[in-house]
Amino acid sequence: MGRSSSLTTVVAAILLVTLVGSAYASNFFDEFDLTWGDHRGKIFNGGTMLSLSLDRVSGSGFKSKKEYLFGRIDMQLKLVAGNSAGTVTAYYLSSQGATHDEIDFEFLGNETGKPYVLHTNVFAQGKGDREQQFYLWFDPTKNFHTYSIVWRPQHIIFLVDNLPIRVFNNAERLGVPFPKSQPMRIYSSLWNADDWATRGGLVKTDWSKAPFTAYYRGFNAAACTVSSGCDPKFKSSFGDGKLQVANELNAYGRRRLRWVQKYFMIYNYCSDLKRFPRGFPPECKRSRV
Repeated sequence: MGRSSSLTTVVAAILLVTLVGSAYASNFFDEFDLTWGDHRGKIFNGGTMLSLSLDRVSGSGFKSKKEYLFGRIDMQLKLVAGNSAGTVTAYYLSSQGATHDEIDFEFLGNETGKPYVLHTNVFAQGKGDREQQFYLWFDPTKNFHTYSIVWRPQHIIFLVDNLPIRVFNNAERLGVPFPKSQPMRIYSSLWNADDWATRGGLVKTDWSKAPFTAYYRGFNAAACTVSSGCDPKFKSSFGDGKLQVANELNAYGRRRLRWVQKYFMIYNYCSDLKRFPRGFPPECKRSRV
């Protein structure tokens, strides 16, 4: 086996079989608008970096200029360091209206030295309540880490540093709505939620530590957009552009998913007996990978 074949085998063994997009990151000036918070949101370093800040007066946020319908979205974040209790950094896809769809990453801050909680959720036709929460296996405030959403008609995969942490499958045949018809924009915000975010609101925001700041870089979208259709990179990866992909997770990816869920998941709505005393939602029966 030659060097090229060996390298291909190694890459296939450790990565998800999915679309990764271009090798370079997009420019934040081209891709996003700062939507609230006045000067608390900033794009700098020639458009390669973005930051959001929160102080006692206000938080801040941004949204994408484009609307997406299926694809893969990658963003590198470095979260609020130190005592981040009470703060929430949200990064998500969402449509608008009472019957909106949404795919959420939310990072719930904590007291210094205690881990962040990574909160995930999926909304379809205005209904959410599909939460899973995790601790991370690293300190998300020390360095940038990549948080990705793979959105297909058949499933949604949440990834951290290209490792799957959650799969939400399309269970429409069981009567469960699935986000597949509403284009969504990318949003992010940093805001104060000390009424619920940290230990159910027991730990309040320490404003003496403000401003709190989160940093973003390395945005990449290999996806279909409403304005221009499928990105050529996205379409060429599937030949006919119909998003038909088999075995999105290889055996290694499925093992890593089980590892994350066994050792780092701290809440799963599909096992909350108090919340669902009459039986779990129907999609929970087919949530295993």
